[in-house]
Amino acid sequence: MNIAAIIALSVLVILGIYAYTSYKKIKNAPEPEKNPAIKELTDADFQQHVKSGVVLVDFWASWCMPCRMMAPILNETADAIGTSASIAKLDVEANPNSSRKYEVRNIPTLLLFKDGMVVNRFVGVKTKDYLVKEIKKVL
Repeated sequence: MNIAAIIALSVLVILGIYAYTSYKKIKNAPEPEKNPAIKELTDADFQQHVKSGVVLVDFWASWCMPCRMMAPILNETADAIGTSASIAKLDVEANPNSSRKYEVRNIPTLLLFKDGMVVNRFVGVKTKDYLVKEIKKVL
């Protein structure tokens, strides 16, 4: 075996070990407390909830590590915006119809609604400050 192959194999092994240990840390992390200001939506009540006002909806799944990272950020965002807008979550596995309707292909995806219309879409983990700024733009 030549030296380049040995180095490449070593790098792959190190990356694999790092990925595995990171996954174990995140998987074993405790669930953040649920914020009572964040509503859990279903396909049945989705349209009713987003039809008026400003609503940020987080499309997520329980097995998604970035989605789990977003949970405490959404809690902080809900506290920061108070009652001027609302925040909701929709489990894409349990509620596939709304996910399909809004063409959610990656999670976490956050859709910002104003009076029933999507005004912005965010894919991936975002900061509290960024979300608050985007919400305030449409208020």
